Amino acid sequence: MPRSARRTPSPHDQRRGERRTRGRVPVVIVLLVFLCAVLFLNAIATASVGASSTVHEAGSAKNVPSEITGGGPVIDTTQGRTTASFAMKANTIALTFDDGPDPTWTPKILDVLKKHDVDATFFLVGARITEDPSMTRRVHDEGNEVGIHTFTHADMSTIGAWQRRLQYSATQMAVVGATGDTTSLLRFPYSSTAAAIDDTYWPIITEAGSLNYVTVVADVDGEDWARPGVDEIVENATPEEGKGAVVLMHDAGGDRKQTVEALDVYIPKMKALGYTFTTLSEGIDFGDGSTATVHRSATTSELLRGKAVLYGIWLAHEFVLWCAYLLIVVGVLTIARLLLMLLLTWRHLARQRRQRRRGGSPPVTLPVSVVVPAYNESAGIEAAVRSLVASEYVGRTADGAPAPVEVVVVDDGSTDGTANLVEALGLPGVRIIRVENGGKARALNIGAAATTHPIVVMVDGDTLFEPSSIGALAQPFADAGVGAVAGNVKVGNRRSLLGRWQHMEYVTGFAVDRRAYEIMRCMPTVPGAIGAFRREALEQVGGVSDDTLAEDTDLTMALSRAGWRVVYQDQARAWTETPATMSQLATQRYRWTYGTMQAMWKHRGAFFDRGPSGRFGRVGLPFLALFGVVLPLLAPLIDVFLIYGLLFYDAALTVLGWLGMLAVQLVIAVIAFRLDKEPLRPLWAFPLQQIVYRQLMYVVLIQSVATALTGARLRWQKLRRTGDISTAR
Repeated sequence: MPRSARRTPSPHDQRRGERRTRGRVPVVIVLLVFLCAVLFLNAIATASVGASSTVHEAGSAKNVPSEITGGGPVIDTTQGRTTASFAMKANTIALTFDDGPDPTWTPKILDVLKKHDVDATFFLVGARITEDPSMTRRVHDEGNEVGIHTFTHADMSTIGAWQRRLQYSATQMAVVGATGDTTSLLRFPYSSTAAAIDDTYWPIITEAGSLNYVTVVADVDGEDWARPGVDEIVENATPEEGKGAVVLMHDAGGDRKQTVEALDVYIPKMKALGYTFTTLSEGIDFGDGSTATVHRSATTSELLRGKAVLYGIWLAHEFVLWCAYLLIVVGVLTIARLLLMLLLTWRHLARQRRQRRRGGSPPVTLPVSVVVPAYNESAGIEAAVRSLVASEYVGRTADGAPAPVEVVVVDDGSTDGTANLVEALGLPGVRIIRVENGGKARALNIGAAATTHPIVVMVDGDTLFEPSSIGALAQPFADAGVGAVAGNVKVGNRRSLLGRWQHMEYVTGFAVDRRAYEIMRCMPTVPGAIGAFRREALEQVGGVSDDTLAEDTDLTMALSRAGWRVVYQDQARAWTETPATMSQLATQRYRWTYGTMQAMWKHRGAFFDRGPSGRFGRVGLPFLALFGVVLPLLAPLIDVFLIYGLLFYDAALTVLGWLGMLAVQLVIAVIAFRLDKEPLRPLWAFPLQQIVYRQLMYVVLIQSVATALTGARLRWQKLRRTGDISTAR
């Protein structure tokens, strides 16, 4: 990694780094826009489609020409023609089917038509065409006529003009994509006969004519949508003797078994009575013996657009389908992780209880050195050093002499007088080491090398220790196999809403997650704010590395691979200042996430190792990759599909599912707060945290992954400190 990625930044570097971070926000926006567009396209394509179980109730028809209400079922208001309606030729029947194509019933109806050598006209729903274009192709290729029945089977009188145009054009493109032909035939959902056309629908019919669509209603309705018996359907569909008719039936929208059976009876019966069956365009009586031209071959441009509609919707459907599968996986993994964490936490607590009953190990009195790397920490360094000097812990040297805590502050080229402030305190046991700016890892190594005590505590310069914390950190080292101890970081500026959100995150992460990680022996991070290390372990792994931006995670992984146990000590509490603004929080988490992925990549070879390193590689790394990167990366699907479900699915079921997930996570949070002896009052902000705060973490994770995949280098970005820390709960 280049030197610039390791050193602590100048203010100019920091501002430039923030601009680089903000520059990656469009990546997230592009992904979000793409996902929303795909979901919207799929929602439109798979909108609820029903049968014509109701008809539009006719109102006033005073503005409808009498030749329309008293005319035939084919109404032509296209441009350049006088408004006219046409009936079918005498003794001619045009069978028409609405609401298809249906994968079950359309093939059965086609089989009956083919059996009796009859062609029909199918008014198809665009959304259904996109679900199975091959069925529409079969309808067309077998000599049947295709018309438009809108895209989502919506009542045209309830939507705006632009929506109607979209309904027609989208269905037209679906027809073109499936058949290669265009159609001018249009039938509105919920329509019946010409006599039912009123002042509401007449303007819509003329509007459709201006778009070159010929509107088709019916002469007789088989009323198969009501699911009557076969004989009743046949009777309903029988025209007046000697007259022609457009007969309305359905090939979709429900169980059409009676329709299929009725056709098998109806067609032979009508033929026996002298009726001829034909398509609608061939059976219209124009009075001059001509036939209507309602179909033509699509142009190359139209064909390309039609194929684009079909394939676009198919891709959207497949994408959403796989997202739904992923959503199920995310839900299962989330619940499984929470249950696993609870189980492992319970085991950790049970082990602690057993140790207390046995009396535990003799108190550890090993001398302790504290190393504080500091770069421009003037806001909080004085309070931090005072809290360390106030420690109750006093170690013992090998000859039994008392050894108070030694504090070494390494000033890493600060420009704000940090070192002078510490020096002016004049506190006993505190040393100042001034070095040129070289980064946190280098400062930690310099500080550790300047001490000789067997336990080295590493502390951030903005952190306040409780008097008992260093003593608590030292106790686990009674076990010779323990190489590091992770302390319990508490949020010291929790008065704001953002502070409360981070407080909840910290409590849950430390009280539950770290206990579970200890049981699994794959602790990912000893926090930089409060962590203790056995000097022997530090020396074995070569100290703190500057290969990544998450030096604490990198070091912890190295210790685990070397066979050292890393444990959690909840009684060792340190209070830290967390970011006070959303932008600073995003900057911090961006670095943490990117640095963690760097550390995982650096230690990927552990997967193939043997011994402790192999165990960490095959347990810790996959667990961290799955639940620390992959699952959070997929988790936004829950929120996206929440909105999708509210708008296009079952809103009540969607809300119930989301509230269920929220309740499970709230239970985990309550358990964590109880374990950490924290008041439950801040949890009132928990629901809002899940809605707002969690989304920010998603954005940061996506940005980090995008940075990693593009091979970009992220600079260290230091947060602005205010010194606003309180140890009050």
